[in-house]
Amino acid sequence: MTGLSIDRKKKKHKQGETKADSRPPNIKEKLALKKEERQKKQKLTGLIIFAICAAILIGLPLSLLFDPKIGAAVSLALILGVFSFSYPRAALWAFIIYVPFTGTIIYWLGGSQILQLSKDIFYLPALIALVLECRKKRLPIIVPKQLGTTLLLIFVFCMVCLLAVNLQRQFLPTCDSVAGMTMFRDGRLRGVPCRTSETFLQGLLGFKVLLGYVPLIFCTYYLIKDKPTLLFFGRLLVTLVIICCVLGLMQYWMLKTGRCVGTRGYVADALFKATLEARCLVGGGLVYSPEVNMIRLPGTFVSPWHWAWFLVSSAVICYASAFSEISQKWRIAALVGLTLVFINAVVSGQRLAFFAVPMIIGLMTILTGQIANLKRFLPIIFATTLLLAIGFSFLNPDFVQQRYDSAISRWQQAPPTAFLQEQLDFAIRNQGGILGRGLGVATSSARIFGDISFVETYHSKVLFELGYIGFTLYMIFMTHLVYLAFRTYRSLKDPTLRGFAGSYWVLLLFVAYLPYWYALDTDPLGVYYWIFAGLIFKLPVIEKQEKEAKILAGETATISSKKGLKFKRKGVSLA
Repeated sequence: MTGLSIDRKKKKHKQGETKADSRPPNIKEKLALKKEERQKKQKLTGLIIFAICAAILIGLPLSLLFDPKIGAAVSLALILGVFSFSYPRAALWAFIIYVPFTGTIIYWLGGSQILQLSKDIFYLPALIALVLECRKKRLPIIVPKQLGTTLLLIFVFCMVCLLAVNLQRQFLPTCDSVAGMTMFRDGRLRGVPCRTSETFLQGLLGFKVLLGYVPLIFCTYYLIKDKPTLLFFGRLLVTLVIICCVLGLMQYWMLKTGRCVGTRGYVADALFKATLEARCLVGGGLVYSPEVNMIRLPGTFVSPWHWAWFLVSSAVICYASAFSEISQKWRIAALVGLTLVFINAVVSGQRLAFFAVPMIIGLMTILTGQIANLKRFLPIIFATTLLLAIGFSFLNPDFVQQRYDSAISRWQQAPPTAFLQEQLDFAIRNQGGILGRGLGVATSSARIFGDISFVETYHSKVLFELGYIGFTLYMIFMTHLVYLAFRTYRSLKDPTLRGFAGSYWVLLLFVAYLPYWYALDTDPLGVYYWIFAGLIFKLPVIEKQEKEAKILAGETATISSKKGLKFKRKGVSLA
């Protein structure tokens, strides 16, 4: 009886403790919560009314004066911009979700070049709102602070180049207006200096492509608050990868079965060129000419090149979650995503994806040290191999061999080393002075404002636009970023955080120095690169939060055990 009474008293004591710990809010707290909820509802209602009224006042006249599509687009952009500014973190999540589907949505809405900037409706207002919030709370804007010097140097140089080169050329007459006119200079008759494009607008767009998404480091730093948010971020990206890869396989299946014609039946060079007329299900222009063994699929993006870089970044995303995710369910999902990435790398016909996806996975395995963790490494390798075997069983073995032979033959016919040398020689031969030839003059997206010089490798493009000084400053900035990210990654002790950081750091390293094509000029890698950098710099803060939470939990458990011990002694003495 004595023992039973003590147990009852102990249970009552524990129940009392639980009730005390989770006591219901008092009247003042309830009123404060109701007031806060009411204010949120009023804010949302006011925003909706303001956005709709502004959209009508601006969009309706534009619809009547120009085109209903223009009015509708401006109205929608205004509404989204207002909400993005008011809810910046929700806007950034929407931005991350929207990026993989940009190409599909652009061509669903008509394919206008200006729609390429549609994703910035989420990004720019959210960036401004977060900057204002941090200034109000006196939080750092440049993170990490050590990056500020090299970032400032390249930023100032780009601004000088924009004003001294692009803006100065904007005042030249157009070449059409001075056609046939000459002037006497240096003892000879020469053509009148002129411009063939809107150089200042090209410069603005070139600046935006080069450095416009660097602030995503800052945005991500304040978006990812804690470890649950980090895990949500990784799971969201894995989900997006799986959805996009499934759509990519559906695109291939529809082309193979004849539901989409592709470029079948075209003649001569048209058999080898991507065209929007051949669009199928999602994405932009493609090539599907099986009669000449030519396949270039865009997936959900505007072009096959964008899809190739998406597959490379997706390999990193799925690899990071497969090794670092704490949930077994999501580790399996990441392995499924990685399998789909491999299959799409084969069927897409992109030589870059075919070689770069296994290459970057090998780099991550070696540089992050996962190969030494045999208990986790071997089961994941076995599961991935099994899933790949199942996935490729649906494809004709001859098709896989054809894709391999095609990639090798193209490599032999046009060696990448010769291509890189040719591009570099072109950039060196056409230097425009100490400040280069101007921002945007070799950026493919800037061709909407006039003629550009099509330089197809990233480092040669930067050298062409910014000259030797600008190129050096840019590479110093990128090297500094990679170094700081590496130092941050190596300082982490938590295996989950360290796993994510290591995988993302390998992508930063790979892209910063890979000379082939222009990864940072294409979606989604031009966005993901800076997001991953910001995430790495936030991880030490998250690790510190986790340590403090564990210490607090340990102290709470110690206090609870001491209280229980005192009560037990008291109960025994009463008996």
